[in-house]
Amino acid sequence: MNVSLLIARRYFSSKKKRNIISIISNISMIGVAVGTMSLIIVLSVFNGLEDLVRTLYGKSDPDLLITAVEGKSFEVNNTLLNRLRTAPGVSLVTEVIEDNALLQYHDRQMVVKMKGVTGNYFAQTNIDSSIVEGDHRLRRGGEAYALIGAGVQHELSIALDNRFSPLRLLYPRNTGKRTLSMNPENAFSEQSILAGGVFLIEQQIDNSYVFVPLDFAEELLQYGNRRTALEVRVAEDYPVEETQADIQRLIGPKFKVLNSDEQHVSLLKAIKVEKMFVFITFAFILLIASLNIFFSLSMLVIDKRKDIAILMAMGATNRTVRNVFLLEGAIVALVGAVVGLVLGMTICWLQQTFGLVSMGMATSVVDSYPVKMQSSDIVLTSIAIIIITISVSIRPALNASRLDVRENL
Repeated sequence: MNVSLLIARRYFSSKKKRNIISIISNISMIGVAVGTMSLIIVLSVFNGLEDLVRTLYGKSDPDLLITAVEGKSFEVNNTLLNRLRTAPGVSLVTEVIEDNALLQYHDRQMVVKMKGVTGNYFAQTNIDSSIVEGDHRLRRGGEAYALIGAGVQHELSIALDNRFSPLRLLYPRNTGKRTLSMNPENAFSEQSILAGGVFLIEQQIDNSYVFVPLDFAEELLQYGNRRTALEVRVAEDYPVEETQADIQRLIGPKFKVLNSDEQHVSLLKAIKVEKMFVFITFAFILLIASLNIFFSLSMLVIDKRKDIAILMAMGATNRTVRNVFLLEGAIVALVGAVVGLVLGMTICWLQQTFGLVSMGMATSVVDSYPVKMQSSDIVLTSIAIIIITISVSIRPALNASRLDVRENL
């Protein structure tokens, strides 16, 4: 058996340690346990938030989004569409025209994101599962209907199927002149449409989006055969990354092909950056909690001076003595870390299973705080504990290996 480990274990479990050293060692373990538990819980909450964002936007986002590298629209023809539809892994292609428009209802108005889509759009996304009132269909009996967000409905007090007061959508008319006419009738294109359904997905989408048939948007915006985006649904048996790369090679460098995460890269990046700073902050807190290991080891070195002298007189090397106290610090940290990991994972599991901590809001999209444990977080936490333990243990261990044998015999 490793001599250094054997002695370190005896020191750790010895009942003859002075009371103050035992108290400081126990405080060290409790500090490491609480720090580790907190770090696991907080990182799991950020993982849960990241997954929640993907879930919320996944109801309206396509698997792949094709946009122009330059400009907000591009020409679409049958050749391009056929090439995309026959590409490996492509299950569905939806044409999209999206732009800001002015929405008027009675004497109220607001600027909305109008999104014109082809009839196969609802086979592309799961937005139809988020309908809270009315019908998701944009065409019924040959008549066009709009699908509006719950926030838009609330802001303008919109009643569905109100044929006496339909929605009015206005968009600046492209006259080819640099000056805008002072006559509103000449300055804006205008079309009316009935509100047919209300969806509830996520606040940013609910408060701004209105879905309309593609030909309605095409006529209002005077886009002709131009589109702002093409949305692609990937077949179940094909990896999204491979299909994305294949489509990018197929359509060339004038287009961008974005997967789900890349469509919201700023938001997801912000969550990851916050998670990184939280990890660094809690790592420093863990370091401060682990300083007790430094003090307990320093006092243990003073208390065991005669033992160290006897070991050296028996032929123990400086390295052996140094390893005794390094391993003593490691045992204290390991016990605390294991307890913290078990407690942290247990709390996260209870939150996932029973939702112990609620969001506290009746209008929240989830009832309780989302959490998700990841093995990478456990690995990072373990590495942080190892680095911190070595940092606070190295000095007392070096002091122990440099004791003068003759002064302590």
